[in-house]
Amino acid sequence: MKNYYFLLLILFSCSLSLQAQKSKQKKADRLFDEFAYLEATDVYKELIENDYNVTYNSKKLGDAYMMLRSPENAVFYYGDVIQDTTLSPEYYYKYAQALRGTKRYDESRQWLQKYLEQGRRSNEIEEMIEKKEFDVKATYKVQPSEFNSAVSDFGVFEKDGKVYFVSARAEDTDVKNKTYSWNGEPFLDIYVLDRASGTVSPIPGEINTKLHDGPAVISPDGNTIYFTRNNYLNNKEGKRDDNKTNHLKLYSATKNGDLWTDVKELTFNNNEYSVGHPTVSPDGKTLYFTSDMPGGMGGTDIYKVSIDESGNFGTAENMGEPVNTEFDESFPFMDTDGTLYFSSNGHAGLGLFDIFKLEDGKVENLGEPVNSNMDDFAYFQVSDSREGYISSNREGGSDNIYVFNKLNPLVLQGQVTDAVNGNPIPQATVRLMNGDGEEIAFLETDSDGNYQTEVNRDTSFPIEAKEIEYETFNGQVNTNNTDDQDVLEYDIQLNPVKDVEYLAEINNIYFDFDKATIRPDAAKELDKLVDLMLNEYPDLVIEIGSHTDRRGSEAYNEKLAERRAKSTFDYLVSKGVDAERIHEYKGYGETKPAIECDRCTEKDHQLNRRSMFSVVEMD
Repeated sequence: MKNYYFLLLILFSCSLSLQAQKSKQKKADRLFDEFAYLEATDVYKELIENDYNVTYNSKKLGDAYMMLRSPENAVFYYGDVIQDTTLSPEYYYKYAQALRGTKRYDESRQWLQKYLEQGRRSNEIEEMIEKKEFDVKATYKVQPSEFNSAVSDFGVFEKDGKVYFVSARAEDTDVKNKTYSWNGEPFLDIYVLDRASGTVSPIPGEINTKLHDGPAVISPDGNTIYFTRNNYLNNKEGKRDDNKTNHLKLYSATKNGDLWTDVKELTFNNNEYSVGHPTVSPDGKTLYFTSDMPGGMGGTDIYKVSIDESGNFGTAENMGEPVNTEFDESFPFMDTDGTLYFSSNGHAGLGLFDIFKLEDGKVENLGEPVNSNMDDFAYFQVSDSREGYISSNREGGSDNIYVFNKLNPLVLQGQVTDAVNGNPIPQATVRLMNGDGEEIAFLETDSDGNYQTEVNRDTSFPIEAKEIEYETFNGQVNTNNTDDQDVLEYDIQLNPVKDVEYLAEINNIYFDFDKATIRPDAAKELDKLVDLMLNEYPDLVIEIGSHTDRRGSEAYNEKLAERRAKSTFDYLVSKGVDAERIHEYKGYGETKPAIECDRCTEKDHQLNRRSMFSVVEMD
């Protein structure tokens, strides 16, 4: 009987424990669905420690950490279950993203490949696998701004000496008395930094509310501000959709003295999806924004909408390819030169979100140091300036604002000349290589021997120059410490090859059978050599070597070759070449044939009857 009651007690205890775990599971999933990711992680960890639904809860914990932008923790929990064969291929992609966030790029590519192998074909993911370098000519110098706080700061817009940005700092305001369950920080507001005084304060007027506000952009005329805000109702609560999600909307306000008033909701908002992250074209006629509205290409896309002279909006238009992908694009910015900058996790990059630009119909990653292994977004460049701002959580934790100084592409240019006489060398080839010896640029000098190309700053790379009549040049170009210059001069001097035939552009000097007289065709070639020695290379010293065919005895051929060398010498001297500039003339007989043959043809014999020249001295 005692054993019976003891068994009932064990079963009752197990039942209570199981009920407790089920209750915790519901709590964790509810917190996750309500975007309370920080709280959800604690509950998921408890469930895993109690060995309850380990695979499911490890996936959800990884998901929560990715939403909290903590890829190192996401990698740990995804990694525990990634080999589970019941796992959806979607997690191959998520795991690859988390690995990329920890700079484990090779492993990331392996899991992206596994994702593709499950039939999830994607041009964007194929590019992520293949693209390993992001070579950007413009150089950015990046450093943290001086107005960051201990909480999230991001999304800068600057106008008329004032810097507008988004922050969770909750300073000088009584409306942000709650914290955001997503990350435990206060809700966001728009703040203004006055550059002249250095003071930071909430934006004046009717913009900031109890929920999220920002980022914002001001129209070129300075009279209208467009800003992002949670879907706000009756100035009290946020309005939720059927899935209890509070979306983002775009609003406008009008400049009224020092205040922003008359807040209005933009016409293309919707309660069922989000619209945010505004930027305006330099002419004020187009508004660009981010949205997950139906009919997009996947995730969030970048849209544009026209603004007429009365401030009315046209129909929102998806930017399409190549900007938008099946994943997420956000935070557009239109520069004064017409270049669109945006953030994306759908194009090949260095981390979670990278910053890209659309130029000449092509999307280009801005590379390091603008981008990192974490989130990089909200690019903004001040008009008529090299200064700008980006936002990033690269140092871990909250988002911060970074100031950049954008330097123009560095132009490498120079002239390739003859090292002896200084004459320019046209059609010489100039090659630049990277550290692995791979060619990154192939150039050809113009008629004046000049070449030019754009190169990266703060690096060093090999350079090679060639021309058929000159020895190959190999050097090293160093572009460090070039911040104060846009052009780097690098002239190259080529030494002529030690081969007179190349220098004078002459053919070999041939003789008739058993003769040493200079034939007319040979005289024509020798005249080229005379011109070279008298006019182009006045310090050139040569030697002459003459040869015979194999007919006749060796002794006879040696004497014949010496006569040919002497007649060649005499001809050059007779044309004005100083005898001292012919170091030696020598007959080699048949010992150094041009054509090795046992039964030589007449053509072979002719090719062996010749005089040749070599350089002894050249300054």
